[in-house]
Amino acid sequence: MTTTPSRLPRRLALAAAAIVLAGGAAAAWIARAPAVVEGAAVPQHDAALIERGRYVAQLGDCVACHTAPGGAALAGGRALESPFGTIWSTNITPDTATGLGGWSFGAFERAMRHGVAADGHRLYPAMPYPSYAKLSDEDMRALWAYLRDEVTPVAAPNREATMRFPFNLRAGLGLWNAVFADTTPFVRDASKDALWNRGAYLVQGPGHCGACHTPRGLAFQEKAMGDGGTGGRQFLAGSVVEDWHAVDLRGLGPVADTVELLKTGQNRFGAVSGSMTEVILHSTQHFRDEDLLAIATYLAALPGERPAPAERTASRGTPETSYTTRGGLGYTQFCTDCHRADGRGVKGVFPALDGNPTVAARDPATLLHLTLTGWKTAATERHPRVYTMPGFARLGDDEIAEILSFVRASWGNGAGPVSADQVKQARARLDPTVEASKFETPRLAALLAEPDATQLVRGMRLNAETRELLPEHVGADMNCSSCHLNAGTVAGGSPYVGVSAFFPSYAPRAGKVITMEDRINGCFRRSMNGKPLPADSPDLKAMVAYFDWMRGATKKGDQVPGRGVGKIDPKLVPDPANGEKVYATQCAVCHGADGEGLKDEAGRTVYPPLWGERSFNLGAGMARTYTAAAFVKRNMPVGFHEKFPLGQGGLSDQEALDVAEYFSHQPRPDFPDKVKDWPKDPKPKDARY
Repeated sequence: MTTTPSRLPRRLALAAAAIVLAGGAAAAWIARAPAVVEGAAVPQHDAALIERGRYVAQLGDCVACHTAPGGAALAGGRALESPFGTIWSTNITPDTATGLGGWSFGAFERAMRHGVAADGHRLYPAMPYPSYAKLSDEDMRALWAYLRDEVTPVAAPNREATMRFPFNLRAGLGLWNAVFADTTPFVRDASKDALWNRGAYLVQGPGHCGACHTPRGLAFQEKAMGDGGTGGRQFLAGSVVEDWHAVDLRGLGPVADTVELLKTGQNRFGAVSGSMTEVILHSTQHFRDEDLLAIATYLAALPGERPAPAERTASRGTPETSYTTRGGLGYTQFCTDCHRADGRGVKGVFPALDGNPTVAARDPATLLHLTLTGWKTAATERHPRVYTMPGFARLGDDEIAEILSFVRASWGNGAGPVSADQVKQARARLDPTVEASKFETPRLAALLAEPDATQLVRGMRLNAETRELLPEHVGADMNCSSCHLNAGTVAGGSPYVGVSAFFPSYAPRAGKVITMEDRINGCFRRSMNGKPLPADSPDLKAMVAYFDWMRGATKKGDQVPGRGVGKIDPKLVPDPANGEKVYATQCAVCHGADGEGLKDEAGRTVYPPLWGERSFNLGAGMARTYTAAAFVKRNMPVGFHEKFPLGQGGLSDQEALDVAEYFSHQPRPDFPDKVKDWPKDPKPKDARY
């Protein structure tokens, strides 16, 4: 469930608009509340109360807003942007001069429940005091004890909000509070059990979930305010926050999936995104299991119109439109390596799109945001490694609209199309960075415009689904795209771009001039440990046709940016012991602890084995250390950072060489014809035979 949003307080200067719109000059007479700043005496609290307060701080996710990037914990200074200016979060450490050290508990409680600071000035509702008003007295005192007695004091002066006139006038907030801020304490529902009531308290109070997930009115108030916090069908019904769609939480279920999502940032339907990753990181992953269960139980019980998620007991397979539409081919090229052709993703690594609530949401805001700017997983105890999806802003508005429309229509998601105009508007708001590149990625979608489109699409599919389509010719759990990423369209990923222009050509390993057909069949025999295709085979002709289409305007002798896999300094000396460590930390998650590769529930290969009887044989180029190292350097691991198009690469030259030495020298099938290799030319120093 790729749910969302950007962390709630950040969305709001919000009610700053309401100060003037609702209050205006008429509210200017409202006096500042009397200051209650007291001396620096710090009361002592017992350890149990302090520990309870620590947990309350996690329930409320205080650290998310009150800690600046790279700054001291809870010392404030984080910029909370709004359309009306910037609010800077405050120092809530017990420093006497700049934090809460000079406050009394009464002043703290008033700020938490009513939005009035110790010196009497009113707080912007970027501080979600309407939700915190529901904290129990016991939790409020415990939080105070933790902040005063446990948090390290930090001298960090607070910054004034830089709000534009007239939003810099705080007086109208008093009227806004009188109209919209519901300060009713949490009241248990006697008709519900203890679990439901605990969930209701956590969601409505410290968790302040409504700040993002409840739609806003004209004065930027939560529409559920003023009626006990439940707001009928408006409460938690979903909203748009900083171009993220905060999903409808009403009727959210199944309960176990919600618990897993809040604990780990992932479940079988997807993964969190946007600033919800921070909520998982700092807050919900630390909740007690019984509290996660309570929250999930409460949300599931709220009446709503959410369709029940379909049970994903079996794959719906590859959609028929994958190869007949521009959107389907765009998805095949740019998305399948991570999200797979059947939309099932890779468990624990890349989220599924099949049954994903964000994909199927009526509002595609989050989907557009993710596609244009990228995404990262939440780092949790169960999933500590962060995986990244790069932004795809390099693609045109039409291309993105086609791909997202395909995704929303496939696997039973049943959502409406995305228009190029929607992409254009989102791009203008988000202003994503687009890095320049000398390598122009060919678009598979363009195949459909060719007169021989059927043959070309077949040739492309033979590269992407080699083992499935040609089982008698493939003896390993490999496809051509195992080494030629995204059907041969990735710079530095052994792309096919321009390759056929250089054939026929002399091959030192064969000691003779070979054709394009010879080169293809060489890969069948070595890289896939299989059998060559007959010279008159329609499939071989389709593959050659696809290569010729990839040639474009390239002529023999041209310099093709991104061609091949690059080089690794031959002076470097590999360290296989370190390579084993690199493999365990960076490679095993996809290729298996014992190099066996990764399969899905149906037994189909997701990521190929790197050694063993189902891997490439001794005669493959990848069995050579320096060739494998160059490929690894530029292409592995996938999802490592924001590099287009797979977030691939990122290891140092030495790390790539070490891990290549380790896996290339593991057991693998022999290649009997190795005795015929390099009959005239010197053998490379890293050849295995």
